[in-house]
Amino acid sequence: MIDTQTKPKIDRRTFETLGHADHGWLNARHHFSFANYHDPRRMGWGSIRVWNDDEIAANSGFPPHPHQDMEIITYVRTGAITHQDSMGNKGRTGAGDVQVMSAGTGVRHAEYNLEPETTTLFQIWILPRERGGQPSWGAKPFPKGDRGGRFVTLASGFAGDDDALPIRADARVLGASLKAGERVTYEVGEGRHAYLVPAVGVIELDPGSESGVGAQRIDARDGVALSGGSYTITAIEDAEIVLVDAD
Repeated sequence: MIDTQTKPKIDRRTFETLGHADHGWLNARHHFSFANYHDPRRMGWGSIRVWNDDEIAANSGFPPHPHQDMEIITYVRTGAITHQDSMGNKGRTGAGDVQVMSAGTGVRHAEYNLEPETTTLFQIWILPRERGGQPSWGAKPFPKGDRGGRFVTLASGFAGDDDALPIRADARVLGASLKAGERVTYEVGEGRHAYLVPAVGVIELDPGSESGVGAQRIDARDGVALSGGSYTITAIEDAEIVLVDAD
């Protein structure tokens, strides 16, 4: 009998099964319960609370609104997003780059697509390790060529990840770019919760023969919740992968 408490597990969530809301200017898919989409089986994964797949029409966006006690990471897939907040920060984050906002005791922000084209992005919310704290915001470019064939840490709450954007959570946000046929292995620690989404491309995810679970094909914008174990990721076609490893 397979011990499902200690062997790696794969919970695949195909793009078609995600929550969906089309507001005209915003076409959103929800990997976890969010706003009017509620699924008691998908309330979060560990400290990962939200993973939204957003398409924002040209010259539109989210008007000013508040947040508190949440780490909010935005990974821009195409186009760009322009950020403004009540702390006086303003910045433009382009495709492949990342911005993070620690809401702390409270902040208001707006996210606009000021480009002449649709912007697509992942918005990821992670629960902080503790409540409160001074809110903050930051953004950084992460050239896709620098993560060719390997995972690069984009945002992190751990000491030593000096090149990553800081977040106040026991979590890492990682990105990898794989050419067709390339593979990379990722280890999810026992008791950790990983969630993986190919932004583009198709991959095969293999938890190893000892898991009792066969390799699975994961299409672009599908989500996969992973428990502790070692996973081999092989690109069936050129792929861009985003992975969150959280407590």
